[in-house]
Amino acid sequence: MVQAYILIQTEVGKASAVAESIAKIPGVIQAEDVTGPYDVIVRAEADTVDALGRLVVAKVQQVEGITRTLTCPVVHL
Repeated sequence: MVQAYILIQTEVGKASAVAESIAKIPGVIQAEDVTGPYDVIVRAEADTVDALGRLVVAKVQQVEGITRTLTCPVVHL
């Protein structure tokens, strides 16, 4: 299982709606709107890195109101 944090910037005033929409996507563990340089932080999981990439590109980035994403895979050192 591969997990990642997805840091999301949204259009002004859209953070709550974006977090709510993303929380419904299968593979998303948690989606929270936050303050700071990013508007929403998501924790997601998938079986493989490729599947995680498809989740981000095909599902998360398609949510209306998102302007930019940064995906940070979790590593176990």
